[in-house]
Amino acid sequence: MSAQVGWVFFFTFIIHLISTLSYALRIAGARTGRIAVSFALFNILALASRTAHSFQVPLLAKHVEQNILQSRLSHAEADFRWLLLAATLATALGALLIPTFQRLLTRAVEAFDVHRSLARLMMRGLSRSGLGHFKEALSLPAKENLTRIVNFEQVPWRIILAHVLATALITTGAFSSLYAGYLNPELRVTANSFSPLINGFSTILLFVYIDPFLSLLTDDVVGGRVSDAHFRGCVILFVLSRLAGTLIAQLIFIPAAIIIVKAAQLL
Repeated sequence: MSAQVGWVFFFTFIIHLISTLSYALRIAGARTGRIAVSFALFNILALASRTAHSFQVPLLAKHVEQNILQSRLSHAEADFRWLLLAATLATALGALLIPTFQRLLTRAVEAFDVHRSLARLMMRGLSRSGLGHFKEALSLPAKENLTRIVNFEQVPWRIILAHVLATALITTGAFSSLYAGYLNPELRVTANSFSPLINGFSTILLFVYIDPFLSLLTDDVVGGRVSDAHFRGCVILFVLSRLAGTLIAQLIFIPAAIIIVKAAQLL
């Protein structure tokens, strides 16, 4: 693994770790009743995710360009497989850290209500007492939450499946577009331009179809219309569906690249 691929591995890991931890903010928002404040605090981590994404694609694109120009194609697929694995590992770690992050975010929301300053809140979090709170918050997912997941008759399976599809596409979209450049170097720029289309379709699924459901479910918990057990069960299913999406990305990586090449040839 080259240094460039190593950095992209790191950035991919950060992006998917933060995306998975976003489910913790819904639990914290439901527990505190301060959903808007929870999202405001999480935007700090979201900024780190967007920054990582801005470095991810240019670094990988340069790596692909150098390999094509120097005819180093033997390990091309392996590099992308490692990057897709980074998404799966980050999602799995994020799932394990959700209870810890939910406790930290709950305390952060309560502290922000007192200090009302992000700068003070961050300084407090980096202090000795703040690090002590982090140690106290460390926790693995409870067994009872895993065994009594949810009433399957009430599960919105269409939304769960849409979440799997959206995660798979957004995980492999940029990678398949760049790998298509190896399959047809003459059309690598055209192939790479399909990445925004794939990510755009995935984003539409996430923010128009899936995210509103989760937002309504969070509001229903706060309003007492849905039990906390059912809410946590749905969150677990969404985390598991996200993990499944990163695994399916491995399966559709090559087929998606082939489809992108054919589409580029038809333009």
